[in-house]
Amino acid sequence: MGLLERLRKEWFILGIVLVIAVARLEPGVGVKGGPLKPEITITYIAVSAIFFNSGLSLKTEELTSALMHVKLHLFVQIFTLVFFPTAIWVFLQLLSITPINEWLLKGLQTVGCMPPPVSSAVILTKAVGGNEAAAIFNSAFGSFLGIVITPLLLLLFLGSSSSVPFTSIFSQLFMTVVVPLIIGQIVRRYIKDWLERKKPPFGAISSCVLLMIIYTTFCDTFANPNIDLDKFSLIIIVFIIFSVQMSFMFLTFLFSTRNNSTFTPADTVAIIFCSTHKSLTLGIPMLKIVFAGYEHLSLISVPLLIYHPAQILLGSLLVPTIKSWMVSRQKALKLTRQPKAPVKGQPIPSSCSPRKRPCIS
Repeated sequence: MGLLERLRKEWFILGIVLVIAVARLEPGVGVKGGPLKPEITITYIAVSAIFFNSGLSLKTEELTSALMHVKLHLFVQIFTLVFFPTAIWVFLQLLSITPINEWLLKGLQTVGCMPPPVSSAVILTKAVGGNEAAAIFNSAFGSFLGIVITPLLLLLFLGSSSSVPFTSIFSQLFMTVVVPLIIGQIVRRYIKDWLERKKPPFGAISSCVLLMIIYTTFCDTFANPNIDLDKFSLIIIVFIIFSVQMSFMFLTFLFSTRNNSTFTPADTVAIIFCSTHKSLTLGIPMLKIVFAGYEHLSLISVPLLIYHPAQILLGSLLVPTIKSWMVSRQKALKLTRQPKAPVKGQPIPSSCSPRKRPCIS
């Protein structure tokens, strides 16, 4: 039963492995111009379906409660969309002299440009007992910002504008991302009660569509005989991804717990996960749009495909440790704010007797 439960929880990661394996065996099915017609079904229909689903599932009222925590929001968004991609760019200047596959390195840069995810950061924050409202707000707000900022960052750091027209990218993003998202929010207003009652599996629906996108992306890769991925580069990239995640989680922890910080321990938990997690649901469709026509698109996608399960795995492993720290920190703060109670059995000094004036400490 334990194994079945674990498989149920990890089905998406297993699904990624399965669709890549199927794409390797028969790439002609999902290749551009093939039977699935991914240039229409994926580029427009599947991507639009993901964001319509996001708009339908997003509880706007849950975000308003966290809206006023401006300092926390600024910290998360600046770290995610400014510091993260810039730090990765500096790091990649050093890695460029190594024999690591250049397209995988470009893929690492795309990871840095991605917004926070709507699901994993919130789930892990909730598991620890952190500021869930702040996690929900920053994940959703970061996703909205990412619609505009992520393509700009990709063009800035990778310069793909030379082969893909800037206006074409944003018009397609608007039609397949912004419009479905807005329509989803509008529809939600009319069927809100039904959604609350039935609780449709929004996450599973988006994940299934995402698996289709990943499948067709890798069909294009395996159908191209000129693409070769060496195992050395792949192993190094996996190691770099885990190192980056651990380093950035530790960095956000240090920044949010410094002496002059006003963040609570629960805020710190939300900051750690929201600042370091990256969205696969938004990322893969955006890469598909921004790098349309690139024969190395799937290699660019590989680091993001690795980063997604890695952030869930690392986060899950660290939940008990972070929870233990948060609880002990909250207790310590509570004790420092409360006046010391007299020890049981110890006589109260005569100067503190109720009949006399209060004790002056």
